[in-house]
Parts: sequence; structure tokens; C-alpha cells
Amino acid sequence: MIYTKAQPLRDVLLAFLRAEGLETPLLEYRITQAWPEVMGDAINRYTRQVYVRGGQLHVQLTSAALRQNLLMEHRRIAQKLNDHVGAQVISDVTLF
Repeated sequence: MIYTKAQPLRDVLLAFLRAEGLETPLLEYRITQAWPEVMGDAINRYTRQVYVRGGQLHVQLTSAALRQNLLMEHRRIAQKLNDHVGAQVISDVTLF
């Protein structure tokens, strides 16, 4: 039996996720899981919550000084996280 329409498994899985409406939640989950890796242990120690809502990453920090420093870099942080997962998932990072 010869198959002429062979596709890579990655493409088939992505098509399935899109069809079932699971691609966006999966990418949002990957963004939240990427936060410690991209930002490092020093920043992750002060992180309480990380979640995505409305195309923005919301991060609760326990240090006001760290929050102020990261506020100046919020767009760059969003871009680094998007680059890490390989898709445009979030537009901005909100720190509180």
C-alpha cells in the first residue's frame, strides 16, 4: 500500500489541535511553563502566580523593587517568551 499524501506527524497534530480549539490553550500553558526557564531562578523565587488572560501574561510578584525593574522591560519579556514557545501568544506582560 502506497500513501501519496504523507504528512509529518507535527503537521497532523497541529491541524488536530486547531480543529478541536486546543492550540491556543496549549500555547498559553507553554508560556506559563516557560516563565521560570526564560526569567531564571532569581526572578522565579519572587513569583507567586503566572497566568494568561486576554492575550496578556499576568504575573504576581512579591518584590516591589523587582516589579519596578521588570515593568521597564515588559514588552521585551513578552517577546522573549513568545520566541521561546515559537508563536505569538501574548502581546504584553502585566506585573502586579
